[in-house]
Amino acid sequence: QVQVVESGVGLVQPGGSLGLSCAASGSIGSINAMNWYRQPPGKERELVAGISSGGTTNYADSVKGRFTISRHNERKNTVYLQMTALKPEDTAVYYCNVVGSPTFANYERIYWGHGTQVTVSS
Repeated sequence: QVQVVESGVGLVQPGGSLGLSCAASGSIGSINAMNWYRQPPGKERELVAGISSGGTTNYADSVKGRFTISRHNERKNTVYLQMTALKPEDTAVYYCNVVGSPTFANYERIYWGHGTQVTVSS
C-alpha cells in the first residue's frame, strides 16, 4: 500500500501566499516524479508543477514565476508547492501525484492523494 497525503488547506486573499506539502509513504520502492495537479470548480484537472527524481522542474504557464515546487533535501518522498501572488482563478482542489514503482517491482504506477482545497477570495 502506498499513501499520498497533502496538507496545507487554506483560504487566502488575492495577492497572498500559501504553501502545500505532500508526502508519500508505504511500499514504494522508487519515485520517478512528483507532481501537483489542480481541479478548479467545474473544470478539468490540470498539471500545475512537477519535479523529477533528478530535480528537474516544470510548470504550467499560468503559474510560472508565482509557484515553486521543491523537494525536501533528505526526504525525497516529500515535496512542497509554494504559491505566491495568488489569484482567484487559482482556487481549486490541489492534488499530489506520485509516479513510482512499488517495492521490489519493475513496473511504474501513479498514486494520487485525496486533494486539499485552496480558496483565493477577498
